[in-house]
Amino acid sequence: MCGVKGIVLDASILLKAGDDENGSPSLRPDAVYVLRKLRYSNIFTGISYGLDLSAPKVRLLQESARLYSYNCFVFRPSAIDSFVSEVSLEWGDNTGSYMHVVSSYKDEEIAQMISSGWLITVLRSPGKASDVEYSTGTENPSKIFINKLEELPLIICHLNKKAMGKDVKTVGYLMKPSREEDFAKRGAFPIKPTPNGLIFVPLTYALPISQQLQEIDGVLHKATDDIITVEMSGSSDFENKVTYTEGMQELQRYIGCHPDCCVIDPFTNIYPVLDRLKIQQILGGLENLNSKSCSKIRGPHFLKVVDFREPKLEDKLVDAKLSLPNIVKPQVACGVADAHSMAIVFKADSYKDLNVPLPAIVQEYVDHSSTMFKFYVVGKKIFFAIKKSTPNADTLIKLAEENELKPLLFDSLKSLPVDKQKSQNEDNTRIDHELVTDAANWLRRVLDLTIFGFDVVIQESTGDHVIVDVNYLPSFKEVPDEVAIPTFWEAIKEKLTGKQSTEAAILL
Repeated sequence: MCGVKGIVLDASILLKAGDDENGSPSLRPDAVYVLRKLRYSNIFTGISYGLDLSAPKVRLLQESARLYSYNCFVFRPSAIDSFVSEVSLEWGDNTGSYMHVVSSYKDEEIAQMISSGWLITVLRSPGKASDVEYSTGTENPSKIFINKLEELPLIICHLNKKAMGKDVKTVGYLMKPSREEDFAKRGAFPIKPTPNGLIFVPLTYALPISQQLQEIDGVLHKATDDIITVEMSGSSDFENKVTYTEGMQELQRYIGCHPDCCVIDPFTNIYPVLDRLKIQQILGGLENLNSKSCSKIRGPHFLKVVDFREPKLEDKLVDAKLSLPNIVKPQVACGVADAHSMAIVFKADSYKDLNVPLPAIVQEYVDHSSTMFKFYVVGKKIFFAIKKSTPNADTLIKLAEENELKPLLFDSLKSLPVDKQKSQNEDNTRIDHELVTDAANWLRRVLDLTIFGFDVVIQESTGDHVIVDVNYLPSFKEVPDEVAIPTFWEAIKEKLTGKQSTEAAILL
């Protein structure tokens, strides 16, 4: 057997029993899950139904097939050869097996399908035995029983890995649906093995984490998507201030008890990027990189504030080399709803009523010609993109004067005014690529992260390269997919095999 190359989902495991309150058919929630997960898997996927199915149900299945770009096939037990031929004609008859996922099958139908090289997966009815079961007497099972549809990607992963041999590594990934889809639709998470031998499989809290990780060589996570709260009071380590969902806690417990399970970037390594104060302190170490360059790279001047009404705040701002305007950010960098609630403050007396979550980091506002350089470190390669950014201080002040110089409150995930006339081609000549590459490699060593990003602005008056933000597992969506995705796979494979490069190089 050469793995699963295509899968046909039967109507019997997709449709919810009975109609909804409006008398219309609907899909099972777990069926929607599977349809979504297989959409960008690089596995041929189709939907089958019988001629006796009602017209409303057929329409629903056909609409679902169009939504997910799947094929539809008519399945008749009396004409299995025709069904097999139709699928082969549509998808080709290349190396590998097709799988039919059904709720039930007669023995003679199973025999005929198996003789045609197909795999049969049967979704058990509730109350049946709880373990995944394979037919006996054969090294490569052709009949499989599952208890939940959510097991299906894991089953495909298992069969494909077994078919491909030890050189293939499986990566379980866990992140919020919108982020997952952004990666998946670019082709980042195929269940079909990648050219460098990776199989990606979604992890789900609908199944025991321990069961899923038995099939997994490494875990790629965006743990910040599963943060419930971050408690900033007290003096304990930041690691102990974060409360995750029960599912993420289960994952962490399992990994803690199984140190041989590779985490692409361990949870302890991402804590600094959750804490803007910690990142500011880390960026202070960039000073040692500035000896051999005409330019200087640094973090912004900053001050931690726990009370905007403290009497000597203005003096502390001066001592921290912070002249107005300032940009004010919550200390918690991500994972909670108000982590991106920020403000630009133009007058010192505006602080006393400032509506930014505390504790906060007051940061210097750098005049940077409305241009930001976004750098992405992906394994041993560094990419960058030039983005329009917020205006210089004088422009912001003119805008604020219309509102009596009151603080400009904003969400950093949304847009602020930008200089639309700025030419980005000119900006590329201003960046010191060697200096930024040194900084990227330095951050890579200090943070010990495989995939991360950081934003650089160039101060107009001094030419200083100022790193204003650092983040974990960015989307690097500005990098063309044909370059970014193979690099992403390469970085993960190197992490899994322990062959990471010690130095990264920028790609111009």
